[in-house]
Amino acid sequence: MKIMSLLFLTLFLAKGCDSEKKQDLATAKIEYVANTRGYYKKITIQNQTVSISKVRKGNEIPTPKKISDKDWKELIVYFQEIELEEIPNLKAPTEKRFYDGAAIANLKINYKEKSYESASFDHGNPPVEIEKLVTKINSLIKEE
Repeated sequence: MKIMSLLFLTLFLAKGCDSEKKQDLATAKIEYVANTRGYYKKITIQNQTVSISKVRKGNEIPTPKKISDKDWKELIVYFQEIELEEIPNLKAPTEKRFYDGAAIANLKINYKEKSYESASFDHGNPPVEIEKLVTKINSLIKEE
């Protein structure tokens, strides 16, 4: 009986720790901003919706659009793969933004009352650790 109790307790505790470890995208807010002198794009993801702003001054009110269940599930997987504490330390793979060869991009995640912001990187060429998430975020909007 003691062995059964010990086995049950071990499995119960292991499951409890596993569920706490996973990051919940439903409670997070993700902002991706890409800009240059003549270009600005801010994509915000929150509560299974995506909105885009193309006005730098912030006086535009973007209309949120619902993210499909398939895309939302992909975003959840990519979000859970990221080590949030490491985001500020990520290194950009290229430096085209230094000579106007690419827009300057940043990723900011607000999760559990904490903010994680990346260093700037080239729009279209994010650090490998966040590449899947950034690519998916950009695929959710249609360029006009």
